[in-house]
Amino acid sequence: MAEESKPAAEQEASLVEAGKVSQWLTNNGFEDHESLEADHEGVEIIKVEPDVLLPIATALYAYGFNYLQCQSGIDLGPGKELVSMYHLIKVSDNADRPEEVRVKVFLPRENPRVPSVYWIWKTVDWQERESYDMYGIVYEGHPNLKRILMPEDWIGYPLRKDYVSPDFYELQDAH
Repeated sequence: MAEESKPAAEQEASLVEAGKVSQWLTNNGFEDHESLEADHEGVEIIKVEPDVLLPIATALYAYGFNYLQCQSGIDLGPGKELVSMYHLIKVSDNADRPEEVRVKVFLPRENPRVPSVYWIWKTVDWQERESYDMYGIVYEGHPNLKRILMPEDWIGYPLRKDYVSPDFYELQDAH
């Protein structure tokens, strides 16, 4: 059933209430994002478009998210979108439960391109390289975007759900 044809009560029930970080972004002029349902641990998830990732990431850093714990690629299935996900933590003194947020950027399967956040969080260096190597997500502006796990001449992206393993492959320079 299309969203616009649902009764008003059902439409309201399907909306996700904006979390603390999403509200802060909106209050500070960063309205180009969408709140998604929190994960099973209650961590807020924010969806952004590739062209606003850098301004929003910079704002989140200024807000105090000084630690990028994890960046990873996600494949939603054959023919579906790829996702670049960032798990951010606000690390501070005497925090028993640091604030966390996840940022997700949904990308087209055919040409998955997103700006690199390397210049904000240097820890993303090898993580973006791994997502590039395994999913084919191109991180524009990354200082050394090349394969990290597979040989440079490897064809395809092994963690994509539509990846077909080759019948054989050569081990070169094996000793």
